[in-house]
Amino acid sequence: MHVADQELLSRLLDEHGAALVLYAQQWSSTPEDVVQEAFIQLMRQQPLPNYVVGWLYRAVRNGAISASRAATRRVRHEATAAGYCEAWFKSSLDDRIDAGAAAAALELLPTEEREVVVLRIWSGRSFEEIAELIGKSISTAHRRFEAGLKTLRQAVSPASIKESSNERQT
Repeated sequence: MHVADQELLSRLLDEHGAALVLYAQQWSSTPEDVVQEAFIQLMRQQPLPNYVVGWLYRAVRNGAISASRAATRRVRHEATAAGYCEAWFKSSLDDRIDAGAAAAALELLPTEEREVVVLRIWSGRSFEEIAELIGKSISTAHRRFEAGLKTLRQAVSPASIKESSNERQT
């Protein structure tokens, strides 16, 4: 890029940068990024457009609309992904505990305890394997497992299941 081009870009940014950001805000939640991207695109233009300011506004408008569409798609995708969550347990008629209560209790565990409980019970990993996976000692893995089980037992005790059922009925 020539010195004259650098001076032009600097002048354009000083004179129109704030207005371009304001213009981009109509469509985008990240207007500064959109304007920056437009200036980057402008630097790549060889030769520069005849009417640079008009070109910048068009690039900002197009970029802001594209960014808005992308953000909308991302939010929709994230909402769909968040809504799709397989149950931790499958209910059956001969269950001794309520699968919903057990799943809710499991989600209440601290991440470290839940990880160890899931690895031990549902994945069948040994405490040695779990310790290696989590980067802790075997005794720490065992302590987390015991603490998680204690919390699960309390949460899915017959009294807590009855309370949970009563709350759902009201």
